[in-house]
Amino acid sequence: MAAIKNNLRETYMSSKRGVYVLVMAMLFGSLAACGKSEQAGPPAGMAMPVGVVELKPVTVPISAEAVAQTEGAREVEIRPRVGGILLKRLYEEGTPVKAGQAMFLIDPVPYQIALSQARAQLAQQKARIEQTKREEARLQGLLATQSISQREYDNAVSDNAVAEAAMLQAEANVREAELNLSYTTVTAPVNGVSGRFQFSEGALVSANSSLLTTIVQLSPIWVRFSFSDNELAQLGGRLSEKNVQQVTLLLPDGHTYEEKGKLNFAASQIDPTLGTQQLRATFENKNQQLVPGQFVRARVTTGKRDGVFLVPQVAVQNSDLGKFVYVVNEKNEATVRPVVVGDWQGKDWIILDGLKAGEKVIVDNLIKIRPGAPVNPHPAGQPPQAPAKPSDAKPA
Repeated sequence: MAAIKNNLRETYMSSKRGVYVLVMAMLFGSLAACGKSEQAGPPAGMAMPVGVVELKPVTVPISAEAVAQTEGAREVEIRPRVGGILLKRLYEEGTPVKAGQAMFLIDPVPYQIALSQARAQLAQQKARIEQTKREEARLQGLLATQSISQREYDNAVSDNAVAEAAMLQAEANVREAELNLSYTTVTAPVNGVSGRFQFSEGALVSANSSLLTTIVQLSPIWVRFSFSDNELAQLGGRLSEKNVQQVTLLLPDGHTYEEKGKLNFAASQIDPTLGTQQLRATFENKNQQLVPGQFVRARVTTGKRDGVFLVPQVAVQNSDLGKFVYVVNEKNEATVRPVVVGDWQGKDWIILDGLKAGEKVIVDNLIKIRPGAPVNPHPAGQPPQAPAKPSDAKPA
């Protein structure tokens, strides 16, 4: 009985494994069939429907783009010209200021005292000159009657000259004291937007060294960028203010800045470290849409190029030998055509060489076609036309 039970159990397990293997084979077979049906093209003898664009020569600008960064046309550091206790801040941080506007007040009392001392010394020297002049005039009359020697008179003349020189020094001291007193009120040297206050009221600041704040001029604003040797070659060579027609900015959100720029600096040589030419353009920024330090893209236009073609980017493919497109020939077959591309214009490649006007470039189903394969072309964006049936053909 035990042997019979073992034989029945082995038979049941063998039949169960057989059913499992059969089910799995059918499942994998169906999956493979689905994969083949998805990858397969049209049935044998039927042409692949493909969308095409017919080439027409166009005129495009000669341009190139580069990553750029904005900077203020004037970025001024505000430092005091005299030292002392900083009594008061006279502006609001981050607000626009005008040239000549008072921004800080340094304790003026020490400089008022210095000015008073300088004026007193000037008055003393003026009195001294009056004395030396009277003495010179008196000795001149005595010299005429030979009552004194020539030496005594010469000494009087010299004393008067020394007194006049001392008065000039005193006048200069007064002007310096007045200037230092005026420096206790720190003013804005240019129009712009003020920065953060670096000190607190009551702090001791040093002349010409303590950085109080900064002012950045936002309009006009400058944009710095550079182009490599290859990019310069596409634009026609080294750039200058004469051969650049306009500069356009592309903002980080993809929009084009409304104001057109003008090149205001072009390096006279290629940077040997980076292999680029350093450039700078200026833009009006009245609404302050641009801020210093912002990363944008600068597009430089140097002229126009005639007789080129625009092809959708999806139609241009890469190979080991370069870029190519599929073109429909007279027999409605897909043929490979190597092309020379330029820059992008919107969603299209600019084709510089390799194509002719009137040719039809394939723009879809590119992964399913092969060189020499028959195709059924139709205008891109429109549904394909049904191929003619043999019964619809007219008798000869």
